[in-house]
Amino acid sequence: MERLRLVLEHLPDEALMAHLEKSRGHGRDDYPVRAMWNSMLAGIVFQHPSIESLRRELSRNGQLRSICGLRAVPSAAAYTRFLRSLMEHGSWIESMFDELVKALSEELPDFGRRLAMDSKAIASWASRPSKEKKEDGRRDLDAAYGVKTYRGTREDGSTWEKVVRWFGYKLHLVVDAQHELPVAYTVTKGSRSDVKEGHVLLDELEKRQPEMLKKAEVLTADRGYDDSKLLSRCWDEYGIKPVIDTRRLWKDGEQTRLLPGHTNVVYDEGGAVYCYCPETGARQQMSNGGFEKDRGTLKKVCPAKAYGITCQGREQCPVAGGVRVALAVDRRIFTPIARESYKWAKEYRYRTAVERVNSRLDVSFGFERHTIRGLAKMRLRCGLALCVMLAMALGRVREKQQERMRSLVRSVS
Repeated sequence: MERLRLVLEHLPDEALMAHLEKSRGHGRDDYPVRAMWNSMLAGIVFQHPSIESLRRELSRNGQLRSICGLRAVPSAAAYTRFLRSLMEHGSWIESMFDELVKALSEELPDFGRRLAMDSKAIASWASRPSKEKKEDGRRDLDAAYGVKTYRGTREDGSTWEKVVRWFGYKLHLVVDAQHELPVAYTVTKGSRSDVKEGHVLLDELEKRQPEMLKKAEVLTADRGYDDSKLLSRCWDEYGIKPVIDTRRLWKDGEQTRLLPGHTNVVYDEGGAVYCYCPETGARQQMSNGGFEKDRGTLKKVCPAKAYGITCQGREQCPVAGGVRVALAVDRRIFTPIARESYKWAKEYRYRTAVERVNSRLDVSFGFERHTIRGLAKMRLRCGLALCVMLAMALGRVREKQQERMRSLVRSVS
């Protein structure tokens, strides 16, 4: 019961409860709003896959009924009406989420400094589109087919590819990569593009969490978000350094391109810059010399100077003193943190924070096995799960148990 206590004590739900109670007016109060709400939260905390599962637990567990404030187990119809009411008040759930993010920002000075973005596939309870288009509360008329392709390189240099297909939805997330907690989210059909929704997530942060955007230093994401407009926007509008992997988009076997303004300097799609010795024609990768913010350029240092190697044409080489590569040469490839640098690789590892948040949603919040149909229900369920996750974390921080902040299953003794 410790986890439920943390959520009930630290979730900022007073405004929503007051509004729902006012909306009910002088109608029947067999099952008080607060008690229904508490039992819904209990269903999420204790991973009940359906309302019927929750009702069975309430029926046998008198202690849980007492904590929720229920004298009797609500009927299935009562839960249906309550869920419908919550779906009509989705903006209140979003506001509650925003309050939790701000509260954590106040408790954790570095919260929001490192951000990571990704999407999560969530299959609908329905297995395929319905031929009937009339809404009856059982069919899923909102879900769509989604595809995600994962590619990588093995240690032996060979490549691998994994294609995941599903019928349902996508949960798009921005998380704090240091503390592995969500800071922004949207829920869409499974067919929605990650890049397009990436811009929406930035819009949401700008509107709802502007202080976090000012604090953020780095945003990591996989190659699904490789888009020159998104990368440019991160740096130009918010001063956030994007660390986003590149897709291989160059065609016809093109391996390198000539750096504008130079005759013996080329770059590849991974952001590495090479110079050719004017005497022997040998190619060497140039060393990183840092980023010049005022110029918007990356400094590249002569490899002979940086590594002490012998270069027969150094005396007549036009780039012996190094070169400056403007980000504007190719905003998709050149970013404030050089792609081939150790720092870029170190920052990119923080991207896995989103994967761990997604795993907790599956394992600790029941998204691996659920009975959700419809976009409105999915948005509500995702919003509630993320609020519960943040409320638990906030409770543990406030109760001086920060080391257990990410723990969603075991209670704290």
